[in-house]
Amino acid sequence: MIGMLCGKVWEIQTDKLVLDVQGTGYLVIVPLGLLAKLHPRQEVVLYTHLVLREEELSLYGFSSLAEKETFLQMLTVSGIGPKAALSILSTLGLAQAQSAIAGENLTMLTKVPGIGKKSAQRLVLELREKFKGKAETKSGEAYLSLEETPIQSEAKETLLALGFSAEEAQKALAQVQTEDRELTVEEQVKAALRAIAAPK
Repeated sequence: MIGMLCGKVWEIQTDKLVLDVQGTGYLVIVPLGLLAKLHPRQEVVLYTHLVLREEELSLYGFSSLAEKETFLQMLTVSGIGPKAALSILSTLGLAQAQSAIAGENLTMLTKVPGIGKKSAQRLVLELREKFKGKAETKSGEAYLSLEETPIQSEAKETLLALGFSAEEAQKALAQVQTEDRELTVEEQVKAALRAIAAPK
């Protein structure tokens, strides 16, 4: 079993990458959010899981142990295979995926390509208790409520279209909300972009 790989990105494809580990190229399927942040020749550590299905080997890679563990937990749910689990992480990001399951947010889960209502219900039923403690961010930073207003939802969709992950968009928009009034879509997007670009 290959549990971890450390090497340089050799090639980036649509949904996977080739990782050069001391001259050997490993084809690794990774979440889209991670793929968007990588570039050729970048050194990276991937926590991996090898899947054997119908005599085909597929290697999945993640940027953190927490992401890998969440992927593995989703695989324990009936009807959720590697592609579906990866689709959830690619669409929602780690924190929002855990929050959606812990918060029983079927609406958000069914927005994920390949996840229907029954699959979403099984995820919630079997994993909500496991994810309740993990759904909160370690830093204590607040995320937007999963029950978004139409304006918040449109602002997030705009950020997603600009190439940011759901987790990045959610975090940035949470930082720019005001209690005085709800900002317009344009105001929220501009403020979120400033928040993302601000020095950490």
